Amino acid sequence: MIILLASSLHARGVYQTDKDFLDEVFDNAPPKSKKIMLVGKIRKSVEKILEHPYGSLRIRYWKKDETTAWILEEIGKVEPITFGVEIKDNEIQDIRVLEFREIRGWEVRYPAFRKQFEGARLVGMKLDREVDGISGATLSVWAMTSIAELSLFLDGYVKNK
Repeated sequence: MIILLASSLHARGVYQTDKDFLDEVFDNAPPKSKKIMLVGKIRKSVEKILEHPYGSLRIRYWKKDETTAWILEEIGKVEPITFGVEIKDNEIQDIRVLEFREIRGWEVRYPAFRKQFEGARLVGMKLDREVDGISGATLSVWAMTSIAELSLFLDGYVKNK
């Protein structure tokens, strides 16, 4: 029991800072952040993807050439999980867990799981593929999938506005 508790507490933490994520995506030269104001149709679309109201009036993103980076949070079971998503040419290049605050579900941070999202595109408001779940990490998988869909939707929005 003590071993399980210790491993759960060990899973919490910052795996990568926002700055380190952006430096990696943009080769140590991240552009200035931009913002999307969540009003009207864009807000309704965001809430449809997440299936709940979004808690902020704006979302920050970084864009250089055809690459966008998104740092977004979604609730796992009770705590927010911070994800970093890199998108190029309308496809997910990488999705990472930057900070994990839950006591379960940390397995979504492993590269073997995240690899399912590489090259994913948006069809309608959903990913173009099914994402395999992880036993005991269902809510974290759903959170990562929602953030992947939201990032792709917002990428399309900023490139077409």
